[in-house]
Amino acid sequence: MVSRRRRRRPWYRTRAYRLARTAVLTVVLATAGVRCGGAHGRTVPDRAAGPAAVAPASPAPSGADGNGTDDDSRGGGGPDGGSPAGSGPRGGRSASPRPTAPPAPLPRSRATTLRIPSLGIDAPVIGVGLDADRQLGTPPADKPRLVGWYEGGPAPGESGTAVAVGHRDTRTGAAVFAALGQVEPGRPIEVRRADGRTAVYTVDKVRVFDRDRFPDEEVYGTARRPELRVITCGGLYTHRTGYSSNVVVFAHLTSTK
Repeated sequence: MVSRRRRRRPWYRTRAYRLARTAVLTVVLATAGVRCGGAHGRTVPDRAAGPAAVAPASPAPSGADGNGTDDDSRGGGGPDGGSPAGSGPRGGRSASPRPTAPPAPLPRSRATTLRIPSLGIDAPVIGVGLDADRQLGTPPADKPRLVGWYEGGPAPGESGTAVAVGHRDTRTGAAVFAALGQVEPGRPIEVRRADGRTAVYTVDKVRVFDRDRFPDEEVYGTARRPELRVITCGGLYTHRTGYSSNVVVFAHLTSTK
């Protein structure tokens, strides 16, 4: 009697796939954790010699996949995505508008208030630095509505990668960045400065990174244009180790006022 050949199980029905899917869902669904206390456990670089000393950390994000600015210049024609130079609209269509020039970086002035209107966040800002282990500090746990601005990096609107950090929750309840992971790409983040000007950033993307595999270069790497990272806790929570992940919002400067 000839034995029947055993058919190979499809990849999506394997035990390894089911375990991986369960792990991912657990991390995502656990973002309604308990408390976010202490430092965020990441090392950030000291401020460079100045805005002129920075270099790109990665290629500029595109707007097509939600990882960058909206791309209004798609379409044929000249270099700006509209009609070829010297020609008017064709076939009854109006020419595409020219892309808006990026705003000029602002001089140094400390942050005083951070607003994310879509989340109802309007919080005062204090300066934070690095501890003895070069870990990024946070606002005091007994002041959960404060946002910390890393003073060793760029000021709001300055060239380079600025960093803001805040608690997700504390022993007394929700904190300033409890809903940070819900901000959508394209939404503004406004940072008012001591000189009265406001740097307006636009959200490019939101990511959740495991603390044990935190991509320092992607998050903290320097950039030629003014960019902002807003960081809080995320993932699973235990009393012994705290939260397992960080929520990171990536944004870039789109206007000043």
